[in-house]
Amino acid sequence: MSERLQPGDTAPAFTLPDADGNEVSLADHKGRKVIVYFYPSALTPGCTKQACDFTDNLDLLAGAGYDVIGVSPDKPEKLAKFREQENLKVTLVADPDKKVLDAYGAFGEKKNYGKTYMGVIRSTIVVDEKGKVERALYNVRATGHVAKIIKDLEI
Repeated sequence: MSERLQPGDTAPAFTLPDADGNEVSLADHKGRKVIVYFYPSALTPGCTKQACDFTDNLDLLAGAGYDVIGVSPDKPEKLAKFREQENLKVTLVADPDKKVLDAYGAFGEKKNYGKTYMGVIRSTIVVDEKGKVERALYNVRATGHVAKIIKDLEI
């Protein structure tokens, strides 16, 4: 498990396939702010709620200069199904080998019902126009999280 990111850190560069297999890089968004959010699994209730919340607020976020990228360990095929089934507009990228999840501190030890295991830590990293971490939020809740981000970023 890698260290959690802190405000002021340089956001780790990445290039991952999206739901259609096209490569998406953090560098493609240079000059814009990017909300990179990490979620455990497509087509699950919490992750669906979070993705739908980001989709519902995408115009508001884009208008304030933010792009949104969702990262999970799912394969592109599952992301495509997730996008179609839920009519999602956010960019979803696949990180099946968990290298980006690890680089962002979004993969590690979790506890659930007294059991400890390794998994995706639901996290949101706000990256500024220069590629620096503006905010690093870990162990966030799926419900109400997007509204909190909008409030915290004063959008």
